[in-house]
Amino acid sequence: MSRRAVFLSKLLDARARGAETSYTIGAFMVRFLTAGESHGRALVVILEGIPAGLSIDIDAITADLRRRQGGYGRGRRMAIESDRADILSGVRAGETIGGPIAMSIENRDWVNWQHTMRTTSEPPADAGGARRAPVTRPRPGHADLAGVAKYGRADVRDILERASARETAARVAAGAVARQFLGQAGIRITSHVFAIGQAHLPEGSTVTFEAADALASDAPLRCVDADVERRMIDEIDRARDAGDTKGGAFEVIATGVPVGLGSYVQWDRKLDGRLAHAMMSIPAIKAVGIGLGPEVAARPGSRVHDEIVPDPTGPRATGVSRPSNNAGGLEGGVTNGEDLRVSAWMKPISTLMKPLRSVDLTTMAEASAAIERSEVCAVPAAAGVGEAMVALVLSDALTEKFGGDSVAELQRAMRAWTTTIREQFASKQG
Repeated sequence: MSRRAVFLSKLLDARARGAETSYTIGAFMVRFLTAGESHGRALVVILEGIPAGLSIDIDAITADLRRRQGGYGRGRRMAIESDRADILSGVRAGETIGGPIAMSIENRDWVNWQHTMRTTSEPPADAGGARRAPVTRPRPGHADLAGVAKYGRADVRDILERASARETAARVAAGAVARQFLGQAGIRITSHVFAIGQAHLPEGSTVTFEAADALASDAPLRCVDADVERRMIDEIDRARDAGDTKGGAFEVIATGVPVGLGSYVQWDRKLDGRLAHAMMSIPAIKAVGIGLGPEVAARPGSRVHDEIVPDPTGPRATGVSRPSNNAGGLEGGVTNGEDLRVSAWMKPISTLMKPLRSVDLTTMAEASAAIERSEVCAVPAAAGVGEAMVALVLSDALTEKFGGDSVAELQRAMRAWTTTIREQFASKQG
């Protein structure tokens, strides 16, 4: 049966049942692109696929950007920048209009980098900032060496400016819009940090959405256990004193996610794979887990798989519930109605105040790695970026499943879907 025939069959069936519904042929994708360098004039992001009719809260976008700049262990630049997204297109009178949303985030430190980061071949007469020498000593753990080899550049600054985690500010701005869109579908997202270095929550700990969401936006490390957080701070202080850096791990939790997002029919449509891709794209993330994550390898199946029990009066449309959520809300690449849980492990930042050995690319002689302005630990900030990436992936999956050129149209489709699922499972009960 063709897709059009399937569409007509669904539409006629919905009308026969008197259901309010909306179906689309083909996927309606949410995607984004960013541009800009760490010390360039501005970052730019274009977000496409957000339906029309979404009221935009610019203060909420600013709050998410502020969170990305916070956390214990951050560097001096966070005191310079005070990020704010300026919406350039796609929004009119406070509401999305269905077109691409373009936003820019000014780099306030640009005045000190105009000479070095100019786009013209010769610096303008009034260009400010120092005349910085080329960077020729790549940092171990950064894109520096691989980048100059790949793109045939002599100055490592051509690589590090774009490879910098500063780019994630643009992602957070896009993710803040996606988060507001998900809110219209009843989906909320939060995160918490569960490890910094050797300080971590007890093995097997489960942090509820409510506990993570209750953390203050300016919490030092967004850890739900005050004693563990103090040990985390000690880890960061010791690393700073040693001229070193610290990594850690965080978990993003989404609640209110409907059953049926994603698919198992093709590898690139599995939602867990799409989430892993998104999280691994965040600078310094080296591992991703869903639910129990790596712990599933050490447990027997009886302590991994979540039992299914009848729950006809519960909140889920399927009429069942799970006593546990080891799967993290995903089975076979499809959401099952439980909270979505995605964890990520972040390596220590590459720029060390006591640099590691490297080579000077002008002579190929051994030399200490370059030192760029950096910080000791950025795990809480990465958690905020993780929230943004989960929001963007879920927005894509939501529009893929329910379609709709407007928020109201998507909400009608979701209500019809929920009614259909309830009827499907209710007919088998009793």
